[in-house]
Amino acid sequence: MHKLLIDKTGEEIMLLGNEAIARGAIEAGVAFATTYPGTPSSELSLNLFQISKETDLYFEYSTNEKVAMEVAAAAANSGLRTMCMMKHVGLNVAADPLMTLAYIGVKAGMVILTADDPAMFSSQNEQDNRYYAKLAGLPMLEPSSVSEAKEMTIAAFELSEILQEPVILRTTTRINHSTAFVKIGKIRERKTKGIFERDPMSYVTVPAVSRKLHVKLLANLKKASELSESSIHNFIVDSKSSCNSNTACRCTTTQTDKGKFGIICNGVSFLYASDAVKDLAIQDKTKILRIGFSNPMPGNLIKAFAKECEKILVIEEGEPFMEEAVKAFAQEAGIVIPIKGKNVDEVAPPCVSASSEQTDGCLLPADQDTLFSRLYEFDPAMVRQKIASFFGIDYFRTNSSQAGNCKTDYTPVKPVDTKGIPDIPQRPPNLCSGCSHRATFYEIKKAAEGMDVIYPSDIGCYTLGFLPPLSTGDFVICMGASVSSSCGFSKATDHKVVSFIGDSTFFHSGITGLVNAVFNNHNFTLVILDNGITAMTGHQPNPGVDMTRMNFEGYKSISIENLVRAIGVEHITIIKPFKVRKSIEAIKEALAFKGVSVIISQEPCALFAKSIKILKPRPFHVTAKCVDHRDCIDTIACPSFYIEKGRVKIDADTCVGCAVCAQICPENAIMPLKNRE
Repeated sequence: MHKLLIDKTGEEIMLLGNEAIARGAIEAGVAFATTYPGTPSSELSLNLFQISKETDLYFEYSTNEKVAMEVAAAAANSGLRTMCMMKHVGLNVAADPLMTLAYIGVKAGMVILTADDPAMFSSQNEQDNRYYAKLAGLPMLEPSSVSEAKEMTIAAFELSEILQEPVILRTTTRINHSTAFVKIGKIRERKTKGIFERDPMSYVTVPAVSRKLHVKLLANLKKASELSESSIHNFIVDSKSSCNSNTACRCTTTQTDKGKFGIICNGVSFLYASDAVKDLAIQDKTKILRIGFSNPMPGNLIKAFAKECEKILVIEEGEPFMEEAVKAFAQEAGIVIPIKGKNVDEVAPPCVSASSEQTDGCLLPADQDTLFSRLYEFDPAMVRQKIASFFGIDYFRTNSSQAGNCKTDYTPVKPVDTKGIPDIPQRPPNLCSGCSHRATFYEIKKAAEGMDVIYPSDIGCYTLGFLPPLSTGDFVICMGASVSSSCGFSKATDHKVVSFIGDSTFFHSGITGLVNAVFNNHNFTLVILDNGITAMTGHQPNPGVDMTRMNFEGYKSISIENLVRAIGVEHITIIKPFKVRKSIEAIKEALAFKGVSVIISQEPCALFAKSIKILKPRPFHVTAKCVDHRDCIDTIACPSFYIEKGRVKIDADTCVGCAVCAQICPENAIMPLKNRE
């Protein structure tokens, strides 16, 4: 039985944030779930996918986020508790149905999970999706911890049914990918079959209907605002106690002090701020307002909080979403106090760490810059330093330093002295050993030698082809854009255009671009990298996958070749990229075609092939024939290669035996390893 299905109310188990959210959905009685995979939300989808195999939960990996939203919207309006999950940029794709679904509303709880990615650990931007809640007029919840993420998921379903609107549950990477003990609750019984009650005047959004629905949306938003004011997810931490023993503080502050420090925060920033206030021993001076129900913002609560403060620091990763609202509410109430958060004049990256002495690339030294950046993630040390600086608390370096009237033994942790220690070698991201994309990129470049080529690429593992020595990526915007941007480049320039897209991304949003290219008679070559799985996000299925390999029945696999042919592409080439010479010759023919040509490069993802046991690694080694031309390293740069005592070697533990290097070696010096000893 899946661990998230255990029925032991009150027991605590260690869960990843995404697992906690999945458990919350299960406890809430989710019956219908849709997604397109995207880090940092991927594990949430994976767990519900696995659970669907053991239960009557319906789960699907949809072709893209827009489709996932639309499928879920129908289920929610048929009376089923529904969850739709995606990463932050996925909501861009789903924005079209999202905006109008807010007008229509839902009949059963619908939670839209958007996982933001501050610092862009696995994303092309770090957009702040809180603005989508404001734009759509939908309620939004934001957890601050792993355990709260589970409870807030349950609350989101309940709130959705109260308002009859979808609820956005916004997380960040730090919540999704942290682990903590989570208390297990009771699992609500699922309702897996619903009834859709026909009511065209409520569901068919022609202008006459939508005008009325917009009025309904605003009424629901007003109701949500009232709920936000009294929500348990918005609360004030106000400690009047003396300095606690943990900070070894000998504080002489009395109630005659006029300092009333206010902090307003959300998400993981709340935990950072809470720890910082304790570390700095300013609990008796400081009030913290944690905002968890963040759209609509609780205006009256914020005004009441601000009236008791002399200055307020707003701590939020990303954009000044709360800061702008807090300033507006303060203005309405005639409250004139300093309210700050983001450094609006920032023109350079923030310091690496608040505790660091480094100033390179900073606007100001770490101990002088008092405001937060709109860039990247926060960390506890940086939040502590900003709080100390903003409120004028000495950032104590030695024992018995003065901080107003309070002496303390607290000393910030100093960075480890790394003088004399060599820098850690850089390890840029790389395609895996045996990745067929590497072979395809090499073959395309060989076939296109002498041509002036633009290489638009797309979102997936193969994006890494832009790095040298492969250098086959010139322009990347978003999912599916390689095909559409190729249309533009082919008409706007005289360059040869060769674009790349993965199988999953092609199904996601590449098809429409290809239809456009055929209809408008563009001239470029599209390479579809078909590795039989959605590899980058963790081996999730897509419509081209043979699901029997994953022990799932009842699915159909869509032939990319047949689909491309049906669109009207006249020149289609299928290559097996591990057959280098044949692939290069076939690619040359495709590049010579005038019009839209498509190359489908078919070879399973090496990691996925290993996991389902259809690949048996056969390592190669470099023999004495090698005269050190290093074509293997200089042209394909497989990570299994390394240099030892000036000679090229192959790591037998990582080599999978694709044999591409053996085929391009001018001396035929690379051969299968017969005896690994």
